[in-house]
Amino acid sequence: MSRRSLDTAQAASLSPGNRAFWGAAALFILAVWLATRLVTNDYVFFAGYVVLQYILLSTAWNILGGYAGYVNFGTAAFFALGAYVSVALNKLWGPSLPVLILAGGLVSGGIGLAMGYLTLKLRGVFFSIATLALAIVMQAVITNWEYVGGASGAYVLRPRQGPLGGSYVEYLFFVMLVMACGAVALARSIERSAIGYGLAAIRDDELAAEASGVPTLKLKLLATVLSGGLMGMAGAPLPFYVTYLDPASGFNLAYAVNAIAMPLIGGTGSWIGPVIGAVLLTAVQETAMVTISSAANLLIVGLLLVAFVSLAPNGILGLVRDLRARGRR
Repeated sequence: MSRRSLDTAQAASLSPGNRAFWGAAALFILAVWLATRLVTNDYVFFAGYVVLQYILLSTAWNILGGYAGYVNFGTAAFFALGAYVSVALNKLWGPSLPVLILAGGLVSGGIGLAMGYLTLKLRGVFFSIATLALAIVMQAVITNWEYVGGASGAYVLRPRQGPLGGSYVEYLFFVMLVMACGAVALARSIERSAIGYGLAAIRDDELAAEASGVPTLKLKLLATVLSGGLMGMAGAPLPFYVTYLDPASGFNLAYAVNAIAMPLIGGTGSWIGPVIGAVLLTAVQETAMVTISSAANLLIVGLLLVAFVSLAPNGILGLVRDLRARGRR
């Protein structure tokens, strides 16, 4: 990247707006912790965990799919891989949850690097099909891996109490809260850095970016590793959340569909778009699950996705920008 781009990125990282973001993030975590002191029903933590999980997943997808423009259909592969790494290590020697999360992120990030070397020469729909094939292959491997339960699935004993007191579900909620906030902060930092400018150039016109000196392959590999690693970290706590994990649930189509739909609905051009989409879509799905049926979730996601692609292709953020532009005229 050029010296000017690096200077701009450094200035953005030291700007008052950036410091305000970190302050707001810390206050948000503190406010959530204080609010949960009044909660006595574990369902709140169960529901909150799902929202945070999808914020993390959609943010991870957006690093490659939104910033670089490479649509990844293999979300479920990285997510389930993180979950099954937890199952395998927990069965082997039972490390703490942070260690399992780190291991899931490292393994999934490594698979992301390998996938990147094999598939990033492909573009458009060909890359998307290759990532979908990865998910199918990974599911076949897990289904035939007896050590982690194979097709029959595996049970994981969830402790009653977290290491800092309170229920273990509450502990899972706060672990996911920290990871989600960290992923959002990472995405925001990338967006405002030389890396983000390079990924945006790739998304707009990869050939022109490469001709201008942008290290396209390095940036794409970095985005693939970060995206896959974060997805693996999102999946690592899953066995303790559900207590029973089988290939059908780990590789559930809902993870891949939601991870794509949430950024598209919120807006892929910004770090806040996946957060908006995840909160909105998860709230709609939870309401539908209670009032209608859990089977209607994917139908609702599909209808919303079609509506936004047709009426607001740039998502909610794009729609807001268009309305503001019209109001200034």
